[in-house]
Amino acid sequence: MGLYSELFYSDDINELFSERNTIGHMLRVEAELARAQEVAGVIPAGVADLIAMCCQSDLIDMTRLKSEIKLGGNAAIPLVKQLTRIVKNNDVEASKYVHLGATSQDVVDTAAVLQMQEFGQWLAQKLSLLIRHLVEKTSSYRSTPMIGRTLLQQARPITFGLKTAGWLESIGRTQERIEEVKKRLFVVQLAGAVGSGNAQISSEVQQIFAQNLGLQTSFSWQSNRDTFAEWASVLGILTGTLGKIAKDVSLLMQTEVGEVYEGAAEGKGGSSTMPHKRNPVTCAAMLANSARLPHLVATVLSAMPQEHERSAGLWHSEWEVLTQIMTLTAGTVERAIELLEGLEVDEKRMLANLELTQGLIYAESVSLALAPKMGKNQAHEWVEKACKTAITQQKHLKEVLLELKIDVPSVDELFKPENALGLSLEMIDKVLKKFGR
Repeated sequence: MGLYSELFYSDDINELFSERNTIGHMLRVEAELARAQEVAGVIPAGVADLIAMCCQSDLIDMTRLKSEIKLGGNAAIPLVKQLTRIVKNNDVEASKYVHLGATSQDVVDTAAVLQMQEFGQWLAQKLSLLIRHLVEKTSSYRSTPMIGRTLLQQARPITFGLKTAGWLESIGRTQERIEEVKKRLFVVQLAGAVGSGNAQISSEVQQIFAQNLGLQTSFSWQSNRDTFAEWASVLGILTGTLGKIAKDVSLLMQTEVGEVYEGAAEGKGGSSTMPHKRNPVTCAAMLANSARLPHLVATVLSAMPQEHERSAGLWHSEWEVLTQIMTLTAGTVERAIELLEGLEVDEKRMLANLELTQGLIYAESVSLALAPKMGKNQAHEWVEKACKTAITQQKHLKEVLLELKIDVPSVDELFKPENALGLSLEMIDKVLKKFGR
């Protein structure tokens, strides 16, 4: 696919959407159409096997096919011409029944759904693996304290397990979205020229055709593209969610933070000029993909208001864009798995970073502890004043509180990270339980 194919994409999915494989899916549609029509008595017995025998991508002249696509406007038109000639060379009579009653969009759309179905099977396996890694990380670091950050500033303690639980929850939600959209997406398109059907592609033919392909029948959706738009949107959400993980890890890898790292490997993350660098290259690839996806999804959404029963241009705009969405999603998923498999967590650095503000991150805990005695507002004012003093005098907040003789109950306990986690552990356990841990 180009110079950066190993960085941004997945070899498996690149192969799935290769030119030869795409044509193979279209030929499968033609073969199963003939088989369904033969079973329904639309075409003579014995014809379907001959047509199916000729539906081999190796028999197709790809160079000629590609040059003729620009004349027909889609791949199905020159493909059917070649297939008809191949069948005719074997049996003139049988060639009369190739592509009978169907239209080019029936072939293009149904073949696209078949590829989406294969992609969906691959994706389901990869997401299960990704979730397993996230469950393991969340369990391992359930109680590992670190600083929680808001607006890029230190806020209050959480655990690394709480952060990974958030990643896990969002991936789980998208996994549910994917399974839901599959119910609407994996359907055939077989309705003829204007979506009204005909005797050659009767309801019986459609039912057999769909069953043989492992899909469901559907009302014609030639110019109603909501399911493709939904599929594109869900994959955009998935890639954005993975981008969020990459963003967090790359920020935690910063020299000044140093809490989490991509797994080390020979030659990985180095600089061409600075020998000391350890760059977040896997995160960078994920973030690059997540930046590209929204614009591709927008193209599919923009193509939804299609004219009448078949669009001039908007249908065509989907073809390569949908493929790009799936191939980029696949690459992002694979990089995410690699990231989590090798993730290195520096628990000591996390503890050290908790002390950077000299106790200021516990200000809220102190304020809440004082509130029952002096009221919420006054407690907030007192602690705010103490924080300003601590910053000005460069002292630890606990030291300032003691000097101001503010009666804080169990002051030492308030400055321990494990006592400032809120409901973190409870929330983590709920997430883990949802995923069987």
